[in-house]
Amino acid sequence: MKSINFVIVGDYQIASELGKKGTTTDLSIYDRKTQDTIYTWTVPITFPDKIQSLMQATNIAEYAILNVTKIDKYLGEQVLALDAVNFSEGFILHSYEVDEMKLKTLIKNTAISDFQFLDNIDQLKQQMSRLEPKNLEGQCIIPIDHAFNVKGVGTVVLGVIKQGAVKTFDHLKILPSGKDILVRSIQMHDDPVTECKSPARVGLAVKGVDADDISRGDVLCSPGSLNLKVATDAIPAGFIKSPYYKGDLTDNQTYVISVGIQIKPVKIKYNNTGTIQISPEKSFVFFSGQKYALLKPDNVGTRIIAKGIIQ
Repeated sequence: MKSINFVIVGDYQIASELGKKGTTTDLSIYDRKTQDTIYTWTVPITFPDKIQSLMQATNIAEYAILNVTKIDKYLGEQVLALDAVNFSEGFILHSYEVDEMKLKTLIKNTAISDFQFLDNIDQLKQQMSRLEPKNLEGQCIIPIDHAFNVKGVGTVVLGVIKQGAVKTFDHLKILPSGKDILVRSIQMHDDPVTECKSPARVGLAVKGVDADDISRGDVLCSPGSLNLKVATDAIPAGFIKSPYYKGDLTDNQTYVISVGIQIKPVKIKYNNTGTIQISPEKSFVFFSGQKYALLKPDNVGTRIIAKGIIQ
């Protein structure tokens, strides 16, 4: 069974025409199962009030759908979010009221500049059916986007397998805590399975941790995942300030970093080399070469103020 995951930004009302609404918190996840493929669409329903849910939704998916009904500062933030994650494959729809040339100018020189423009949702469905999953081989990596306790089952976590595969009775670790985890059972689209591989969206019943001790963005991984690290001290990173952010960035101010689907408070310090040092106030999980965005959630203008790659 293949799996393909999307994020919908802009006017997300089209989600109900694509799949059935499932798990809903600050993110809503819609899904649909065909004969050989499970599709999921993640929607940041608390955006534009909360920039955090936008960044988390974009980091869950492999493909993006931008549905534009008006050009405003919030559309600009959505483009910046997709650009920060470096989305290169996706689709754009827009209403008749939107000037397509203005829209193309807005996305010019961003990662989404090659997104395919479509006329309607029927075309979108046709194009989605032609996509192939983006499978990554390697040791298991599953960022957790939801966790809860189920009576008679125990701790259940939801997430997309970003790399590798997971089997029942696998022994994993959860980072950043480092606790040992046993996978008791696996569900995929509410069906029990014994094994799933990237990029499947799964529900795992696990032993070894309580749901109350799990934060969104915590990562389940193979015990020998050498590429994953836990940031507790300052780490170096590349840095590109957003041209739309006119404020100054200071060493003593707390910002928020979006890395994977983690949202964590950090402080930064400029280096003379054009890079920065990121000092976490709460530990987070990362790998060298991972993209991040720097956020200022209370800013009046753009709240995505910089992006870069962790070194």
